[in-house]
Amino acid sequence: MANGKQVLWLQVCGLGMVQGAITLSWVIYNFYLPKLLVQFGFSKSLAISLLILENALAVFMEPLMGSLSDTKQRWAASRFPFIMVGVLLSSGLFIAIPCVVTFVPPTTVFKFILPPLVVAWALAMTVFRSPVLSLLGRYAMPKSLPMAVSVLTLIGGVIGSFRIAANDLLLSFGPVVTFGFGSFVLLGSALVLRFIHPPQVVSNEPVDKHQAESPPPISFPALGIIFVLGGSFAWGYRLLLDGVSKFLKLQLNSDNIQPQMVAFGLLAAIAALAAGLIAKKVGNRKAMLGGTGVVVLLMLLLPLVGANIILLATLAISSSFILNGTIPFALEMVPPDRGGLGIGMYFGGVGLAMSIFGSIFNKPQTISPQFAALMSAIAFGLFFGCVVSSNFIQRKPKI
Repeated sequence: MANGKQVLWLQVCGLGMVQGAITLSWVIYNFYLPKLLVQFGFSKSLAISLLILENALAVFMEPLMGSLSDTKQRWAASRFPFIMVGVLLSSGLFIAIPCVVTFVPPTTVFKFILPPLVVAWALAMTVFRSPVLSLLGRYAMPKSLPMAVSVLTLIGGVIGSFRIAANDLLLSFGPVVTFGFGSFVLLGSALVLRFIHPPQVVSNEPVDKHQAESPPPISFPALGIIFVLGGSFAWGYRLLLDGVSKFLKLQLNSDNIQPQMVAFGLLAAIAALAAGLIAKKVGNRKAMLGGTGVVVLLMLLLPLVGANIILLATLAISSSFILNGTIPFALEMVPPDRGGLGIGMYFGGVGLAMSIFGSIFNKPQTISPQFAALMSAIAFGLFFGCVVSSNFIQRKPKI
């Protein structure tokens, strides 16, 4: 890295803007999808089926797109052609979704345009998510990756925390304006990142075609661990939020817990900055193990002591070590030029877990808080095991 810098902060902040735009897009999409489907003559329950399908497709698409971007990096010394194609597709399809509902009559001929369109948008998002996040491997030294990721965690966490409280605001603008804004933010953030991305240093020597065609070998057990870790994290954190919200309702004897859940998310996002500094000093795996151990213990205690402020604050802070550590973990488990595949495997695991979760719990409001807390603890226990077992496999075999 140039001038011995541990982190290229300008580029990391640019990447954080892209991460924020991705989060914003999904917040808008998840909020409006059921409403748009009903407006176009479909059942509201179709939204759940579409989300399950999209997550299932991500199981294959995320690793595939990540691996293809690795190949593009080896041949052309840049992932950005790949990234920009995905961003352009996503931005165009995103604004097309509300336009179809608003301006196209839901006749028999046109009615079935909408479901394939929303699935196509979700697939377009997979084209660039793993490739763009793998750029972290260029923007930060390995030991400083958690500190760099903390910026992404902060930006994404702040936007995600307001997803419940912002429902009325999103509704007031209408779908066309809201989707248009999300599309503009995504495209604009990607262009900013492209502008500030450091130029590749290209050798004067001709490219070794054999080397480009033959990527360094990777450890399949390492990819398996990344995949399982992504799935266990997705289940664990989804059920953590579900359990916390339901215990808060019991504790406060009220269904209006929006301020408390926003505060929980904001605390986890802000604590990520300190978690990144600690992880840099003690090592990412140790920080993840410590945070995960505390989260498992607190989720087991939650049904016994209730959602008191000390427990919830400690839970939010501890979870920030997990939120910060997953992407650096995926990058550490693969050779440097296979970062796209590593992150793709992680998101593939997330996609499979959420697809299974949606299939089993198609009415998540019926999950009891005690069951949510227990299953979250079990999922994070598996997450803990993945981190421990990663120390016993060869992650980056020699060529």
